[in-house]
Amino acid sequence: MAVAERAPPARLSRTESAAPRLARGGGAARRRRIGLGLVIPLILLVLWEAACRVGFIPPNKLPAPTAVFDEMAGMAATGELFGHIGITLYRVFAGFFLGAAAATVAGSLTGYSRTCRELLDPLVQGFRSVPSLAWVPLFILWLGIYELSKVTLIAVGVFFPVYLNLMSGIQSVDRKLVEVGRVYRLSGWKLVRRVLLPATLPSYLVGLRSGLGLGWMFVIAAELMGASKGLGFLLLDGEQTSRPKPIIGSIILFALFGKLTDVILVTVGNRLVGWQDSFKAQSEEGENAAH
Repeated sequence: MAVAERAPPARLSRTESAAPRLARGGGAARRRRIGLGLVIPLILLVLWEAACRVGFIPPNKLPAPTAVFDEMAGMAATGELFGHIGITLYRVFAGFFLGAAAATVAGSLTGYSRTCRELLDPLVQGFRSVPSLAWVPLFILWLGIYELSKVTLIAVGVFFPVYLNLMSGIQSVDRKLVEVGRVYRLSGWKLVRRVLLPATLPSYLVGLRSGLGLGWMFVIAAELMGASKGLGFLLLDGEQTSRPKPIIGSIILFALFGKLTDVILVTVGNRLVGWQDSFKAQSEEGENAAH
């Protein structure tokens, strides 16, 4: 009886064998990117503190970072600062979700349907050029000075970049992809879900990031509409009482929370478009492999 030969062990492909190494390198590369991103802010803080210590910058114009931190820490100890932060976060998130939802509907219709685009897009593009502060008196007249007018103003700021990126993304989908989908007998909702949605998602995510950034900008204008709480109110109160510390502290908090929310959105977006063989993905794989 012939003895059955033992099959040679399966060899891992280069990609499979490198996967654990890339996963280990990914954490180091991520920490390196975070560290590099902190270099310039830390240098600026040190120079700022040194210039204030030697008297090069008058404290009534630009207080030292440590003085600003002490001011914010004192407000946090009393709970006042968290009240300002909480109401601003609520306004930004409510306005962002409202504006993004409306822009998603409008952008999908105008991008997919030529008739809807010819009907709606000229009007939307006209309103896109209206400055944010021009909406303030109208919203106060219509909605009063309460939360609805503030959230609506932020939603207006979020709407336009999301709408424009989504509509442009749908129109820029490669026609060959649509033809391939039709060859496989995809039509209607199946064509949208299997072809148009994945191809449009990167542009849509860019629009969401732009809209979120404008939401943080518009919240300042919104909190000028009779607000008694919020980081924008803290800015205005510091200006009216000639206190630069809460002004600088509010600006820093705007920057920190704006960056944090953008990082969260980018992280979620990267998971949704992780299938893309993009230049970014290729460069990150090369960086991870190098580490």
